[in-house]
Amino acid sequence: MKQFLLKFFTWWNGQTFGTQLWTWRFGELVGLDEQGNRYYRTKGRKIDPTLGFERRWVVYNGYAEASRVPPSWHGWLHHTVDVAPTEESYTPREWEKPHVPNLTGTPAAYRPSGSTLVSGRRPKATGDYQAWTPGS
Repeated sequence: MKQFLLKFFTWWNGQTFGTQLWTWRFGELVGLDEQGNRYYRTKGRKIDPTLGFERRWVVYNGYAEASRVPPSWHGWLHHTVDVAPTEESYTPREWEKPHVPNLTGTPAAYRPSGSTLVSGRRPKATGDYQAWTPGS
């Protein structure tokens, strides 16, 4: 019962019931990436009359975070390239880095020195700043 309610009311931890129904009815699986995300397009590559091109979407494996889409699939999802990575021999470039999750809002988030959220004391001012005073 809990899984049914989660699928019905939440979107951030997988597909909702509506997305699952839409995918079952109108979608065809194109492929999976190394993180287990599943990529779909409209059956038969049918053109959506309101969009003018075929619909493409991703069903995340776990929490929905857009940065989890690898560069190869990002280009296909956004119609930058017409051929999906599963339909061609895609080799990542040397400058493409593996996925690093977005840590904002977690204890592991980046906090530079001087931040009010960093543990410890804030560093003292160096004296290279002169405060503005009205009228001068």
